[in-house]
Amino acid sequence: MAYELKQEDIWALARTLSTDIRQKGDELYFKKCPYCHGGESGHDKETFSINLKTGAFSCFRGSCGAKGHFVELARDCNYPLQDEKNITYRQLPQYYKPSPNKPVYDYMADRGISRETVDKYRVSAYPNNSKLMVFPFYDEHEILQFVKYRNMFYKKGVSKSKEWCEKDCKPILFGMAQCADFEKLIITEGQMDSLSVAECGFNNCVSVPIGCNGFTWLKHCYEWLLKFEKIVIFGDWENGKMSLLSDLRSRLPKKILSVRPQDYLGEKDANDILRKYGKSAIITAVENAKIEDVKHVKQMADVESVDIYSLPKIKTGIFEIDKSIGGIYLGQVILLSGKRGEGKSTFMSQIAVEAVEQNFNTFVYSGELPNYHVKRWLDFQVAGDCNIAQKQNDYKEVSYYLADEVVKKINNWYRDKLYIFDNSAIDDEEYPGLLKIITDAVCRYDIKLICIDNLMTAMDCDANSDLYRQQSQFVKSLAKFAKQYDVAVILVAHPKKSKDNFDNDSVSGSADITNAVDVVINYERAAKEHSQEYDSKVTITKNRLTGRLVTSENAIKLIYSGCSKRIQSCENSTYKTYGAFVQQEPTQEYGLPPF
Repeated sequence: MAYELKQEDIWALARTLSTDIRQKGDELYFKKCPYCHGGESGHDKETFSINLKTGAFSCFRGSCGAKGHFVELARDCNYPLQDEKNITYRQLPQYYKPSPNKPVYDYMADRGISRETVDKYRVSAYPNNSKLMVFPFYDEHEILQFVKYRNMFYKKGVSKSKEWCEKDCKPILFGMAQCADFEKLIITEGQMDSLSVAECGFNNCVSVPIGCNGFTWLKHCYEWLLKFEKIVIFGDWENGKMSLLSDLRSRLPKKILSVRPQDYLGEKDANDILRKYGKSAIITAVENAKIEDVKHVKQMADVESVDIYSLPKIKTGIFEIDKSIGGIYLGQVILLSGKRGEGKSTFMSQIAVEAVEQNFNTFVYSGELPNYHVKRWLDFQVAGDCNIAQKQNDYKEVSYYLADEVVKKINNWYRDKLYIFDNSAIDDEEYPGLLKIITDAVCRYDIKLICIDNLMTAMDCDANSDLYRQQSQFVKSLAKFAKQYDVAVILVAHPKKSKDNFDNDSVSGSADITNAVDVVINYERAAKEHSQEYDSKVTITKNRLTGRLVTSENAIKLIYSGCSKRIQSCENSTYKTYGAFVQQEPTQEYGLPPF
């Protein structure tokens, strides 16, 4: 019974292939061509379409150019059409006797295949045409189901066809009847290849009937294939990939081994290898076949054993914080939150100073403050009280400043160690984006700590896009970047205004933000009733590495110096002199007491 085209069959096949589809007029476009899968890179999209009225399909990629009717596509994709149950395969005569002749033996000998192998697989010449070679396909019950012909004197551009098969025959694998056991089956694309492997002493060698894209044979051989302990794919190697492999690996619920790319020795298929390098090369290729590694998956036993607590890290300089999180580990993203104007930027810049002191090159981005403001604040923290001068301002109040020689010492100390984003780049028409700039800086200046103040100004926002999605993508990109380049990132983000007690859900924006980072720290001012004891505090609501948290009940108590801008622990505070200065006794000019 002839098949009658139905649009629902086309839609059903598209869904079976798990491909994105889009209808435009009468054409149904597939995201990926079922034949070439979008090319070697897989980047070409919507190059394949089927006409819903006529059933005609085509791939627009010149290197593929697949064309035909939907019925052919269904056949090649092993998709049973609704009327296929009514198909009756042709019953071939079983009394056919092979009659090998000299042209067949000579043809095979030129390709490294012996008379013994030719006879074993019953390959012969056509009775009335010695130019045609006959490949009989017998199933496991010795029943002839399929016949294929090959023109031994084929000339490209002259001869009509190189290979063809008998019409309406049941497609099965060539060589099924010759398989001796169910240990290891070797599947090739062409009959010459399966005969080449058999020539090298392997018992179970089969080949597909109609090329790498036709899988109508699979349903007829499916249960037989599952009986084998191992299946090795020895397909054709072209354009950096092996034919048959991906399709059979996805369709068969078994471990599929494949010949390693290097064992092709630069050749296309098994017969080419046999002719050029001999039997030993085929034997090596089959014996070295392995299960192809899944991308992004590795053996746990191959993972490097590392003492987590000995990993490189940057100390914050505040004992209680370092005790809780262990320091800021390279590869981590630290989210620093806190209400506006309460000191997040100051806290972050002090960590930057600590990183430089520990010989970790550092990059600072501030989307809200001019560069000179960031520098002056940070310079005060480096200088400390002992190196800060004071004077009266116009309002008879004490103000603080740094003498020129102090600034010079500081500049010399952190030159080639501390970098800042140039805010003038915002007006540059060729501005590539912050993440690209940071990447270049990391590679060129050996940056190990990146301080980003803050999330909203750091993103290259598109006003027409979903803000929450942009936030999520940016933070996930930072997390991936930190691990890839083995750097630490401190990211400042504001909390929601309505939240009183800080937790991970308090961070303003997408909920994915705190999921993507490794540590969440909240810095805030203390309540007035505690101002005599401490003026700020820190809580830690996420700590992926060590798991230790600091709740509001056990918050780390801190005190801030309005002179040096330094933030120190109330319980473990000692005056620190950074590398820009040697330890010195306070003078009359620099007579400010430390904290």
